[in-house]
Amino acid sequence: MGAFDLLNIASSGLGMHQTWLDALGRNIANANTIRSTDETAFQAQMVVAESDPNGGVDVAGVAVTDPEGTLVYNPEHPLADAEGYVRAPAMDMSKQMTELVMAQRGFQASAQVTKYAQDTYSSAIQIGAR
Repeated sequence: MGAFDLLNIASSGLGMHQTWLDALGRNIANANTIRSTDETAFQAQMVVAESDPNGGVDVAGVAVTDPEGTLVYNPEHPLADAEGYVRAPAMDMSKQMTELVMAQRGFQASAQVTKYAQDTYSSAIQIGAR
């Protein structure tokens, strides 16, 4: 392991967690997006991560939920069809919030590792300069 591998690993974690947080933010912001039944529902995004050969993590892609969503009976809604249905995202808000906490904690952990590595490298440089 090279001198800066720890920083590279931690920064890859920061990038992946930032992508995850962004996707969760979009999901939560659109949790109540209602569409007519002839449109596709908002598709929640799920980040797919994979390990990279250097010990870090990469975003392999983003998967989306079913475009059919869920039909909800709401005859008063202006987008309701003749039977009174509208289309809502197929998304579990409690799962989104749980993943949000996990992504935040992962981001914080990666940021802390980055700080510790920088402090360690700075100390080593100062010792070597004496």
